[in-house]
Amino acid sequence: MNGDFPQGQASAGLFFDIIAAVAKFATAAVLIALVLLVAGEAVSRSLFNYSLGFAEEITGYCVVMLTFFGAAIAMRRGNLFQVHFLYDTLPEAGRVWVTRIFVLVALIICGVLIWKTNDLMLSSFSRGKFAPTVLRTPLWIPQLLLPAGFSVIGIFLIEQFLLTIGRFKGNS
Repeated sequence: MNGDFPQGQASAGLFFDIIAAVAKFATAAVLIALVLLVAGEAVSRSLFNYSLGFAEEITGYCVVMLTFFGAAIAMRRGNLFQVHFLYDTLPEAGRVWVTRIFVLVALIICGVLIWKTNDLMLSSFSRGKFAPTVLRTPLWIPQLLLPAGFSVIGIFLIEQFLLTIGRFKGNS
């Protein structure tokens, strides 16, 4: 269904493909913006001896977003968190159960992290906290990246679990 996967891996459906496409687009846009911002800062410093005061803050936020969304996309493609020399020696049923156990444990961890980072974001929002930086960014804005990133990872974990169920295995 989706040419995005190596080795004939399948997608669990259109919903997951759309989330992946949005995550990839957002990641690409942020990466382009990050490169332009860093290059602009380098040119500004070297040619005009002037620093864009906000560049360091914005690049930090971009790196956080790229880390979460990049990890989610890599996990979806099966390029993250696998010890192949052990995993590949297991029979098919063993691999399915290892994947299911991993997904369930990871979903519990993701759920707790979504809950706690969302509480942090809502606390910053309700208290009106701002970053002590040039931009004075309201802290809830960059903190929103944390529950959003864990949510995208969680969505792809659910997809991985669904793919271990027989009716989804035929979609490739």
